[in-house]
Amino acid sequence: DLPERGNFLFISNHRSNYDPIIQWTVFSRFRISFISKKENFKIPMYGRLIHRCCFMVIDRENPRKAMETINRAAKLLTDTESSVGVYPEGTRSKDCTLLPFHNGVLKIAKKAGRPIVVSTIEGTENIFGNIKRLRRTVVTIRILETIDAQRVRAASTADLGEYCAALMKKEIGG
Repeated sequence: DLPERGNFLFISNHRSNYDPIIQWTVFSRFRISFISKKENFKIPMYGRLIHRCCFMVIDRENPRKAMETINRAAKLLTDTESSVGVYPEGTRSKDCTLLPFHNGVLKIAKKAGRPIVVSTIEGTENIFGNIKRLRRTVVTIRILETIDAQRVRAASTADLGEYCAALMKKEIGG
């Protein structure tokens, strides 16, 4: 279940470029600002759209810059009513299996002292092909668990990452 009140770090598996836009729309009342690689902001139309949705840029090639984004995201959680969304895999999974996690992004919740909402998304990998064929796409989003702030503070990022990845693997396989 999603928290009744307050903001959180929202994490999910990652299957397509449509994931953040769909999740941002479905969970709009939580004002989720997703973190996205800088290259996505250069994609025509998509880049403008995610910029307007207040997505944050992360430079995955520069650890110092990446940490600045993590700190900015934690500050967003502590200073505003907005939530933050991130894909711990760091990139889309082309074969729909769960890729290894980059646990550093979980520091956002630890630094901010906020809960982590663990979710999965399925079906978005079919959107592009179905649009070309004028077919409907079924997308399924599941909230697997909300890890409370106290548990987030007490656990290491490695332990949190391992636990969240196991929840997702149990749900979607891989």
